[in-house]
Amino acid sequence: MPAPSVSVIVAAYNAMPYLTRCVTSVAEQSIGRDALEVIVVDDGSTDDTPLELERLTGLYPALLRVLRQENSGGPSAPRNLGLDHAEGTYVFFLDADDYLGPQALERMVAAAERHSTDVVLGRTVGIGGRGAPTSMFRKNQARTDVFSSRVWWTLNPMKLFRRELLERHHLRFPTDLPIGEDQLFVGAAYLHADGISVVADYDCLYWVQREDGGNITRRLKGSEPRVRFLPRVIGLILDHVPPGPGRDHLAHRHLTVDVWNTLAGQLVHEPRATQHAMLAQLADAIEPLLHDGLNDRLPAMARLRLHLVRHRKLDELLDVVAFEKETQRDKAATPLLIDAGRAYARYPYLRDPAHPVPDLCYDVTDQLTVRHHVTRAQLIGATLHLAGHAYLHRVETFDVTTELVLRERDSGVEFRLPVTHTPTPKLGADEDAGRFAYDLAGFEARVDITTAADGTPLTDGLWDISLAVGAQGVGKEARIGSRRAGDVSGATRTHVVPVDGTLRAVTLYTTRPHGNFTLDLGERKHTVPSSLTVDGIRWAAHAPAAELEINGLCTLGSYPDGALSAVLDNGRGTTATFPARRDGEVGFVIRVPVTGLSAGTWSGELRLGAWALPLPPLPSRFPAAKWRRLALPWYAKPASSGSGNGDGRKRFALRVARTALAKALLGRLRQPRRP
Repeated sequence: MPAPSVSVIVAAYNAMPYLTRCVTSVAEQSIGRDALEVIVVDDGSTDDTPLELERLTGLYPALLRVLRQENSGGPSAPRNLGLDHAEGTYVFFLDADDYLGPQALERMVAAAERHSTDVVLGRTVGIGGRGAPTSMFRKNQARTDVFSSRVWWTLNPMKLFRRELLERHHLRFPTDLPIGEDQLFVGAAYLHADGISVVADYDCLYWVQREDGGNITRRLKGSEPRVRFLPRVIGLILDHVPPGPGRDHLAHRHLTVDVWNTLAGQLVHEPRATQHAMLAQLADAIEPLLHDGLNDRLPAMARLRLHLVRHRKLDELLDVVAFEKETQRDKAATPLLIDAGRAYARYPYLRDPAHPVPDLCYDVTDQLTVRHHVTRAQLIGATLHLAGHAYLHRVETFDVTTELVLRERDSGVEFRLPVTHTPTPKLGADEDAGRFAYDLAGFEARVDITTAADGTPLTDGLWDISLAVGAQGVGKEARIGSRRAGDVSGATRTHVVPVDGTLRAVTLYTTRPHGNFTLDLGERKHTVPSSLTVDGIRWAAHAPAAELEINGLCTLGSYPDGALSAVLDNGRGTTATFPARRDGEVGFVIRVPVTGLSAGTWSGELRLGAWALPLPPLPSRFPAAKWRRLALPWYAKPASSGSGNGDGRKRFALRVARTALAKALLGRLRQPRRP
């Protein structure tokens, strides 16, 4: 019998009633039961878990294997036992509280096979109020690693592992840790893996918050277990990752998430003596990861927290943790101190002589965010009109120095243009408990492409539009357009405008996926001919003489009156131009009185300034037109040689000629006589 594709290992301890849904979700996987084995290890349960496992074994005898052992006090031993008995190409660890989406294993195995990866993460969803990681699931990732993604921020074992990877490196869960054992196992698997895949477009795993609070991470109390595993995880990083950006990337998770969880969730509740002892252990644990270059990666509050841990400032640390919790509850941002072009958060002990802490621990200048809203973005002729508001969050709007920035994407050439600051009374009153006022955050700007380059026209290129938002000596640049009023269109519209005696193409469009405004000058991305379409050519009805009627669409945002026309050429140096007449919002009509054309075969183009679009060929059964000129018969009909310019495409060709009298008479004689 062939080995299963996936071994699902479930460690179960007093898992009722959750176990039923857990096992059933595996049995109903779309990958099929023939591709699965389920190994449930009963870790000495004292509830109805053994009885339910007997029932489920009878229901799925070919699928389910049950192993039993004395209670081990944690998930490591039962997971290891299950892994020792697993036969699948892949292993998936599933907690008895949780369950799988119907296609989870099929999709994850497909990702591993398609991309030859050793570990696959499936998007996780929290149920019943349980939080789930999200940052690593923003998009599918075919093949990544721990250094170029956020996968290190989820170190739980509910993932698909290639079993050969685990056996080759003898990876097992440490049994001497009541918590954090998964970080050591998963972290080692990540670091040894030949590629990691992320399935982010399907809900693979459902994390359930037990009503009885029985999830193991909630049962374990006290900071000691957490302080015990952290040095070992850090040791794993030190052993496998050399100093540099890669190590700092992994360290960020432990210096922020794990330190905060230890302090705020456990240490604050300990007796005083335990607090001092645990703080000393925590300081020793994180010390190998800390260096000055890491500060730029960390938010200010994390820098402050780590500074106090490192220097074992217990009282100050407790105050800071209490301050953070209060801030999280009231959801209001911390006010700032602005000094010499830098912004410092007013966290506890800022510039307190009795508790000296470096300003660096409070510096949030690089963390400031620009909040903006565009209420107008409109091209009129050669001028772009912009309006809206923009401000630095938590920096009130006095001494405002906001400028508009145009930067050419490829060359990096930039021009800064002034804006008019406009009042925005009560802006900010509905956020941060009204702590900050942004009464002069409005802006209006005009970008005349004929003068925007220091008095000269902007060159061809893609000109990204940003605001350099400044107030009180602090500034930050941000692209604009992603947030705009409902009546401000983000649709792409190309305009043809006169500049210095010639016509230029200007397109205002929004980027994907971010939706920011960019000016395209010179058709780098958006061409004028793509906005021109000829719908049809026919003989005009009710015309006093033979006239061709050319109908079409011009979806340009604007173009000068009289600039669009049809130009016919007889190939012997004679051309004839016929202007277009606008017809509705985007339509146009061109009338060509062929009775005025000289004899010859005429080709044709639709022209707008220097742009040309060949007219399409006339239909094969297009009727001929006949008229008399100076009493002599003339005709116009499609030319038989209507081929293109070497590209194999048919083109417009109209033959205009005088009817040969002898030939016309012979034709009449050959017509059958009517009775």
